[in-house]
Amino acid sequence: MQRNFKIGVLIPFTNTNLEPDLGHMCPANTTFHFTRIGGYDLDEIPDAGQMQDMGGADISAALRLIAGVRPDMVLYGCTSATLTHGVAFDRRLAARIQAEMGVPAVTAAGALVKGLQAVNARQIGFASPYVGAINRQAVAFLDQAGFETVNIAKVEGTLNSHQQGELTVGQIVELALQADHPDADAIVMACTDLRAVEAISQIEAALKKPVITSNQAMIHAVGLSLGVWPVATGFGRLFDL
Repeated sequence: MQRNFKIGVLIPFTNTNLEPDLGHMCPANTTFHFTRIGGYDLDEIPDAGQMQDMGGADISAALRLIAGVRPDMVLYGCTSATLTHGVAFDRRLAARIQAEMGVPAVTAAGALVKGLQAVNARQIGFASPYVGAINRQAVAFLDQAGFETVNIAKVEGTLNSHQQGELTVGQIVELALQADHPDADAIVMACTDLRAVEAISQIEAALKKPVITSNQAMIHAVGLSLGVWPVATGFGRLFDL
């Protein structure tokens, strides 16, 4: 009999796209179980300070709650909360969750790194709905992880927490095309509340290069850790590996 796997997910309390994305890409015999986390102010722009506060917030209560489902793995579902702190912080957070829960753990930012490594990318185009300061911190994070960012695309204006999740697929495709560069081996689309998963096929068809998104990369990390893979198609070259 095939084993069933339960994945616990810590998700920002305003996020509305991570849950459906993971559902669309869900591997067979795998279920996702969510608990919401805070640490940032709904009424403030999610800038570098807000996301650093979130990354540093106490998640002990959330881990106690998610432990109730006895997960086989835990995902930390906010990319910018650890991008803004750097690679060492990101690795410490994943290690802390793993130690407390006794199961594998990965952050969204850490999953992006694993995904880029899987497609052998060295130079990347970067796109996100973040403010400029977070984009710069993201580039520094990826540089620490061994990747050179050759182009950055950002949205016009400053988006609040809900507006980031409300960008249309068409807007996301355009953002990815702006992020492309002749030297880029892959396009990174960061943010777990960005509807980038829905745009992967269209972007890869246009650019002829892999697209790595936060939510798709976390599913890939689940596959690497537990040996389960999605049966759905249309979510990028990363899954073709």
